[in-house]
Amino acid sequence: MTEQHNADRVALVTGGGRGIGREICLGLARAGRRVAVADLRMPGATQTAATVNTEGGSGRHGGGEPNRAIAVAMDVSDSDSVAQGLLAVVDELGPVEILVNCAGWDELKPFGTTDEAFWDRVIEINYKGPLRTTHGCLPAMIEAGFGRIVNIGSDAGRVGSSGEAVYSGAKGGVIAFTKTIAREVARRGITANAVCPGPTDTPLLEEIASATATSDKIIGAMARAVPMKRIGQPHEVASAVVYLCSEEAGFITGQTLSVSGGLTMA
Repeated sequence: MTEQHNADRVALVTGGGRGIGREICLGLARAGRRVAVADLRMPGATQTAATVNTEGGSGRHGGGEPNRAIAVAMDVSDSDSVAQGLLAVVDELGPVEILVNCAGWDELKPFGTTDEAFWDRVIEINYKGPLRTTHGCLPAMIEAGFGRIVNIGSDAGRVGSSGEAVYSGAKGGVIAFTKTIAREVARRGITANAVCPGPTDTPLLEEIASATATSDKIIGAMARAVPMKRIGQPHEVASAVVYLCSEEAGFITGQTLSVSGGLTMA
């Protein structure tokens, strides 16, 4: 397989329209990947794809064509939407060789105040979403003998987080799922790893915090809990993901990497 072909590998990033997902798309594109920006919010996905295409040749390898990105409508909580989105990616870019599951959602609520409708939404997006996309992408990866899967977990899934009981459980499930997939496909040229952000400056964090009466205090408390005494930036998480998606990371699989300023150390 030539270096140019390797550079042209197709990456699918869910939740790529904003926050961490957007930075992952930009980072993968700069590494030379063709990127499918999948998101429920099409304006954000379109903007991310346009930014990649505007940057153009910053990620060229060997004088080849500029990076190419497309925006794809995808609701990871809906199996039909995932299937249709994957068909669109394959049609425009080719089979997915790199999958990053970044789409996520939560609200801060004590567990006793939640109901099954809330549980279902959190689980459908944060846990079953990665199941759906992985199930759809794995066959082509196995056939090609190459694949990189990175699932965005959370430090909440490693140590728990008050007010995020269902989300923490879903992210813990993502971590265990990632390890199991890693074992199942270890001899197929496919790796699967989880990256767990700590508190990170994203639109989702702002939405979660602003839904409470003390949003500034919540974010301040999060920062104080981190040994580095600040919350993370999306590009800091993205850099870890881009590495795990690289050719060089071929002997790293089944791992859980926290990008959290030392909030979780293991």
